[in-house]
Amino acid sequence: MKIQPATNLQGTINLPGDKSISHRAALFSALATGETRIENFATSADCASTLSCLEQLGVEIRRENSTVFVKGVGKTGFKEAENALDCGNSGTTMRLLAGILAGQSFDSVLTGDESLSVRPMKRVIEPLSQMNARIEASENHAPLRIFGKNPLKAISFEAKVASAQVKSCVLLAGLNGDGETSVLEKTPTRDHTERMLRWFGVDVEETEREDGKLIAVQGAASLTAKDLLVPSDVSSAAFFLVAAACLKGSEIVLPNVGLNPTRNAIVEVLKDFGAEIEVLNLTEIGNEPIGDLRVSGNGNLRSKLASNVLRGKIIANLIDEIPILAVFGTQIEGGLEIREAAELRVKESDRIRSVVENLRKMNARVEEFEDGFKVEKSELKGASVESFGDHRIAMAFAVAALFATGETQIADAECAAVSFPAFFETLRSVSK
Repeated sequence: MKIQPATNLQGTINLPGDKSISHRAALFSALATGETRIENFATSADCASTLSCLEQLGVEIRRENSTVFVKGVGKTGFKEAENALDCGNSGTTMRLLAGILAGQSFDSVLTGDESLSVRPMKRVIEPLSQMNARIEASENHAPLRIFGKNPLKAISFEAKVASAQVKSCVLLAGLNGDGETSVLEKTPTRDHTERMLRWFGVDVEETEREDGKLIAVQGAASLTAKDLLVPSDVSSAAFFLVAAACLKGSEIVLPNVGLNPTRNAIVEVLKDFGAEIEVLNLTEIGNEPIGDLRVSGNGNLRSKLASNVLRGKIIANLIDEIPILAVFGTQIEGGLEIREAAELRVKESDRIRSVVENLRKMNARVEEFEDGFKVEKSELKGASVESFGDHRIAMAFAVAALFATGETQIADAECAAVSFPAFFETLRSVSK
């Protein structure tokens, strides 16, 4: 993909449905009794993988443009798949589906592409094994062979990594447990699972403790079909928020964006660094807050904080947005430093290394750490960069190309389809 620099961005952008919420909407609808209508379902390849896996498990699914109808089979109504279930590039599909399949009375195999096959799965194998599911995996990587058991043993699990996927996997397995299953979360992560389980009628108990939050479900709980609307994806919005904030004279509107407090740190961080972002028409749909975002490029990006270093609990809230924040750092006074983000090294690519290598190719001054990086304000130059097969890297450096002098080429840019198939077309339509 070849990209030219832009003067500014103008227009209204209707973003695809939130990927994290779409995955859960499909999976939870399948666990429910009755048919659920899901509007604005994500167009991403990742979410298509979830639908495909469910169909192979005997779930009846109908898709009409961005609306998906799922006929639920209940918690134990799935059928044994004839072949391995291909999760593609989607860690969410694999980890959440592992929790569901662990509590079935048949065996399953979960596979994925080359990238997913090297991502860490011990984090879900460990708790599921404690629940008496047996899982075979080579060096804790996919493919995962899951020997289902029903009911599973209810456990109280203390999460070692801040991961919404791990938390969700354990809670979903707990729905087929022999009592109360709980997860102690020391660092808050996105809470779409808790919100959506409640939407489908499950009583999710949350207890605040000194050492974190305890989240619990009962094995006797059941889900009832209930229609829902998926908000537009705030992670997809991040690329356009950064682009418009950095290009003086820009004015874009992003309608119906999900503004869940465990996901919207990107909006607050950009505002803290001088981005002019307004939240309009704030409301709640399906237990999720949504609103319209209007961003203007004011040409005055500098931190309002005492430090330009982001670390600690906020990192879990914006882990997916860190690649585009790295690009943002090249445009703000004092630059930006990210620490305590080692989790980035086990995403679709080693995102710390991917960001650092590409920024250096584009003339940015950047220092790499084991758990993050420091980027200084820099005059970017067009270059040939790599996507590393990672959708968020491809999209982040498409935005960087808008600020650079000269043309930028992104290799394997089509991987953006994993989360946002129309990204480049959309970016072109608003770039001036």
